[in-house]
Amino acid sequence: MQEDIKLIDLLIELVDARAPLSSRNPDIDELGKGKARLILLNKSDLADERANEQWAAWFSSQGFQVVKLDCRSGAGLKQISGAVQAACKEKIERDRRRGILNRPVRAMVVGIPNVGKSTFINAFAGKACTKTGNKPGVTKGNQWIRLNKSLELLDTPGILWPKFEDQEAGKRLAFIGSINDDILNKEELALELIRTLQECYPDGLQERYHLVSSQADPVAVLEQIAKARGCLQKGGGFDLAKASNLLFDDLRSGKLGRITLERPDHMA
Repeated sequence: MQEDIKLIDLLIELVDARAPLSSRNPDIDELGKGKARLILLNKSDLADERANEQWAAWFSSQGFQVVKLDCRSGAGLKQISGAVQAACKEKIERDRRRGILNRPVRAMVVGIPNVGKSTFINAFAGKACTKTGNKPGVTKGNQWIRLNKSLELLDTPGILWPKFEDQEAGKRLAFIGSINDDILNKEELALELIRTLQECYPDGLQERYHLVSSQADPVAVLEQIAKARGCLQKGGGFDLAKASNLLFDDLRSGKLGRITLERPDHMA
């Protein structure tokens, strides 16, 4: 990415709208110094709409162009070309003064694993030009994609930084599926998720699982979820591993409601 950065005019950074700050690679700002910037709040359909507006305003105040996006339905895609032109206005005007007309904007698409980069490129291009998947790490190498006469995209692999300084950020990324589930203790993580939802979105738990009490001890809540969904072991005990997987599937698919795990006013 450091080698390719000198070839591009614009950094298009996808973040997960449910955890916009936690899902930003902190190295990108240093990498993108002097480049035009566009933030795509992807999966905004799964995030709390009030929080989406707060994050869009916050990123705008930091000097970014911002578009709320749902790559799967295509919502927000029509706004991207205008945002690209706005972000690169100075570059386009500079080219025009030099007599360079119609040179395409070259943009690098960056983001952490599983944030939806390949899905975005395919949806934006209108054809399947990159591999997509619901597991982190599908894109293995950089590849250029010419979308039209005015825009070329460089797709890059999703990169997580090697060490989390902020354990809470790591936890949020695990909740939304940006860290490979195979390396996580899902039951412990499910209890952490229940604690988080009890603070922020207790109604989602209550309505989805018809709990006796959404504010009970997290272990008791997980047991209630197991009971409500028939996650039982032989002999009648609760299968908490199965209930944990079910809880994460429901969170990530939006069945617990539209949830945002962090807000700009919390970040201070």
